[in-house]
Amino acid sequence: MKTVLAFLACIGLSQALYFHIAETEQKCFIEEVPAETMIVGKYKTELYEPTRAAWIQTTPGIGMHVEVKNPQNKVILSRQYAAEGRFTFTAHDAGEHVICIGTNSTRWFGGSKLRVHLDISIGDHTVDYAQIAAKEKLTELQLRIRQLLDQVEQITKEQAYQRVREERFRHVSDSTNARVLWWSLGQTIVLILMGVWQMRHLKSFFEAKKLV
Repeated sequence: MKTVLAFLACIGLSQALYFHIAETEQKCFIEEVPAETMIVGKYKTELYEPTRAAWIQTTPGIGMHVEVKNPQNKVILSRQYAAEGRFTFTAHDAGEHVICIGTNSTRWFGGSKLRVHLDISIGDHTVDYAQIAAKEKLTELQLRIRQLLDQVEQITKEQAYQRVREERFRHVSDSTNARVLWWSLGQTIVLILMGVWQMRHLKSFFEAKKLV
């Protein structure tokens, strides 16, 4: 069974949530991002223990399957992961990317539910600036400039994507307006023809009855 949850992603934000999942169940999330944007997902699973009425850490062997499809519905990531981990991919195409997470077995937790904690980071929020500062020995000012440059780059990508969306919407709007215009003209022509036919039919009727 598959459940789809739609999220219009705000670029540069991190989304944290949790959800419950049953055996063989799959939950999908839609992230709308510009082209060449990195997305990182971190997750952790917990198993419900009925005897203790509490969520506990999952036992070794429980795994998750992650599948990602691009706007053309092409699978760009399909991989088995452990009960806790992270997945990373780069959106080379602008648009809606579908991220599906589910279990890959029916025998792991015997009818119990799993709680999955999911944190999705997009754009510059996928970068570990503390690690970069330590590796490249950057000062606080240099690190801040690096962050600002990455944010500007992400904003530029978002603006380019919004222009593409605006152009696509304008094309659809113009096409719809043209169809409405031709439909209205067609209706007008049909009404005129029907009116002419009715007048001629009535004239022929009256002439046959010698009323005119």
